[in-house]
Amino acid sequence: MADVFEIGNLEFAYGTNEVIKGLSVKIAEGKVTTLIGANGCGKSTLFNLITKNLKPKSGEILLRNQNVSGMKLRDFAKQVAIVHQYNTAPEDITVEKLVAYGRTPHHGFGMSANTSEDEEKIQRALEITNTLKHKDKPVSRLSGGQRQRVWIAMAIAQDTKILFLDEPTTYLDIRYQLQILKLVRTLNEEHGMTIIMVLHDINQSLYYSDEIIAMKNGKICSQGEPKKIITSELIQEVYGIDLQISDLHGKPFVLPVQSIS
Repeated sequence: MADVFEIGNLEFAYGTNEVIKGLSVKIAEGKVTTLIGANGCGKSTLFNLITKNLKPKSGEILLRNQNVSGMKLRDFAKQVAIVHQYNTAPEDITVEKLVAYGRTPHHGFGMSANTSEDEEKIQRALEITNTLKHKDKPVSRLSGGQRQRVWIAMAIAQDTKILFLDEPTTYLDIRYQLQILKLVRTLNEEHGMTIIMVLHDINQSLYYSDEIIAMKNGKICSQGEPKKIITSELIQEVYGIDLQISDLHGKPFVLPVQSIS
């Protein structure tokens, strides 16, 4: 399988605080790849570097062999959609109007923003995320899980094959967390999207990912299929805690073996 991103010798620092340190990694096309690691390990910074929200000090990030540093944001957005951890919208904007903003990268100067293709892509995004019934409601009146679906719908309307999700289950109750993660799997398996996401919950990462990239101190500790790389030793190295790896329906599952202070 081809690599959608190839990252080489990446360096980044906030002032004198070096966060990403000579990092090299490849991300495969057609998979759900999840970045994990303790707070401060650099996973969110790596996410923001790959998505052009930050500029590396050195090194390169290639998207299908093209250096993203030389890509215009509009061209990048035609290939990559992003849902950030924190999202805000005007108080009175409706679901359908917000989702329609996903079509922005496809409109050049002077082009109509309401073509038949736009309407088709917006409708499709609303249907996939099960938000069509809310299309005339203000986004502000929806529950947290419903709002997250709307933001994902906007990304789907962008009509890319790559989707980045930064902690998509944060602040949601467990029911909505599982709904969002099942939607992620649907986007990958039924709609052919490559998904790259950051998750804090280890078990969610193990159960809903095809590949995991574990980080510590701005570097890659391990990368591969969850059942092959996730061990008690890796959890100890990455998080500094003693956890037991069990088995649930043929997939690894993390169980605590001692209290954590």
